[in-house]
Amino acid sequence: MNLRIHLFFNLGVTMKNFASDNNAGVHPKIMKRLAEANFEHVIGYGDDIYTEKAIEKFKEVFGKNIEVFFVYNGTGANVTALNSVLQSFQSVITTESSHINVDECGSLENLSGSKIIYIPTKDGKLTIEKIKSVMHGLGDEHHSQPKVISLTQTTELGTVYSAEELKSITDYAHSNNLIVHMDGARISNAAVYLGKNLKEITADVGIDILSFGGTKNGAMFGETVIFFNPKLSINYKYYRKQSAQLHSKMRFIAVQFEELLTDNLWKKNAENANNMAKKLLEKLESLNCIKITQKVQSNGIFAIVPKEVIEDALKKYFFYYWDEDKSEVRFMATFDTSEEDVNNFFSVIKESVEKNNFN
Repeated sequence: MNLRIHLFFNLGVTMKNFASDNNAGVHPKIMKRLAEANFEHVIGYGDDIYTEKAIEKFKEVFGKNIEVFFVYNGTGANVTALNSVLQSFQSVITTESSHINVDECGSLENLSGSKIIYIPTKDGKLTIEKIKSVMHGLGDEHHSQPKVISLTQTTELGTVYSAEELKSITDYAHSNNLIVHMDGARISNAAVYLGKNLKEITADVGIDILSFGGTKNGAMFGETVIFFNPKLSINYKYYRKQSAQLHSKMRFIAVQFEELLTDNLWKKNAENANNMAKKLLEKLESLNCIKITQKVQSNGIFAIVPKEVIEDALKKYFFYYWDEDKSEVRFMATFDTSEEDVNNFFSVIKESVEKNNFN
């Protein structure tokens, strides 16, 4: 465990923090559904009524012509999805900051043997121009062959692709025989920001495969892999099993997604997270010593903050340094962040700013 995290929790601090949406608990409605699914025996590995209902709910939201698979976590969703459509001599084009490149411990390279071609960006987003810059060596046996473009929505820097940006990339990809995968760990936050439904920024814009996130939006565990091009899913179930991502008691993953997709719970959760980030942003912008480094388009804020203020705030709240050399931090709001949480957190920051005469 990181020393700073260890010290933080040894202090007995149990208040909500602004470190990650993974740190939040489980939405009460989802917890209730988990409990309701716990009172009977059903067939394992997905041959149960709960999984069937969840898949039908996904088809209501994303369209009938899809294939849906449940896995344990985001890394599992990304890696199994990509591994199932790649050969070892092929490569994935993504951003330098992407989860598959930075935070998955080389899982894709280890399991598939495929190469990740990562592109530096200032805002976490790929463009056609950036993609074209690495589209070389095609047909040359000396070079890894690009096969997949992996986009993250929202990006690791909290920014969001518009529907038009996504469509232009998928059109380019398909015209060059490339597959487009989307890491949608925070896709709900992106949809809320854009004022779109989930289908409008995935199936409707040409995404081929989606890793649909639940854990960061109120679920306990589990993610979903959705194939909008069913032909690509033919062998996926075998890759899922080989990667230890096939859950025997599948109902406990599935029932969470059925609840998330019922009465737009996914949207309500993401709306709160985005709104709380916006409220915190408005407060932070009143302090001249704090510089916001990325557009705040979802539930994350990236900011350069004086080190003294960071250290003072970390004594009471947990959050992450994003770039310690630049004194840049990341603040994340969650589905259960309240306005009171925001006000209390900001008061700690403001008190330190005034104490150190930074404003």
